[in-house]
Amino acid sequence: MTLNQTLLIPLTILGIIPARYASTRFPAKALADIGGKSMIQRVVEQARRATSLSRVVVATDDTRIFDHVKDFGGEVVMTSVHHQSGTDRCQEVVQYLAQSAGYVTDYVVNIQGDEPFIQPEQIDLLTSVLDGATELATLVKVIDDQDTLLNPNSPKVVLNTRQEALYFSRHPIPYQRGREPETWLQPTDGTTPIYYKHIGLYAYRTDILGQITQLVPSVLELAESLEQLRWLENGYRIKTVVTTIDSHGIDTPDDLMRVSKFLGQ
Repeated sequence: MTLNQTLLIPLTILGIIPARYASTRFPAKALADIGGKSMIQRVVEQARRATSLSRVVVATDDTRIFDHVKDFGGEVVMTSVHHQSGTDRCQEVVQYLAQSAGYVTDYVVNIQGDEPFIQPEQIDLLTSVLDGATELATLVKVIDDQDTLLNPNSPKVVLNTRQEALYFSRHPIPYQRGREPETWLQPTDGTTPIYYKHIGLYAYRTDILGQITQLVPSVLELAESLEQLRWLENGYRIKTVVTTIDSHGIDTPDDLMRVSKFLGQ
């Protein structure tokens, strides 16, 4: 039992939305218009609807995003342009808030800045496993279609019996010996494994966040280009929660066009 649980003090959970300007595939996508609002404004508004977050802060490296967030009434912190990941950017915000305002949080939820339709229920589901003992947590979803299973841009994860991540991969895992990949989702005699898609929403206990941002890139991480493998390779435990809601990130201008058509623009 943690100290907060003993004293019946609720855990404090900070939502941070990393938002870079110089995206490789879609520069300035945080400012892209979606139905009359910028992408970053939509993410902030959705995150604020989550009942479990005590505060929502945008972490950016560009004055244009900084000024825009201020204009629509959001909270924003300017961070370094040299960060390699959103995790690193989250850590800078935690340090800044602690040093500048004495604000301390138990957990941080890293909310993707290109998920304008993220559901508050997803955030609240993830935070439901944050009990003070959980080091790291993320969401997963059962894969039920062949395209997702075989798509290397959709990372997969295999779990242990405690619902913790054993490994993440761009390749379908586990491999089913003696069966063609096209049949892997078809039920057999009850031994067919469940395949999970990783949903890129992370929660970090604050002390663990400070530790993992000091780690150097690992062999597995570099092979798969998946940051979370660095944490596993160094012995950290990642709790997973199964969601039925899919993610819909906007990575390219084509993705934005599809969303705009959906909204009737």
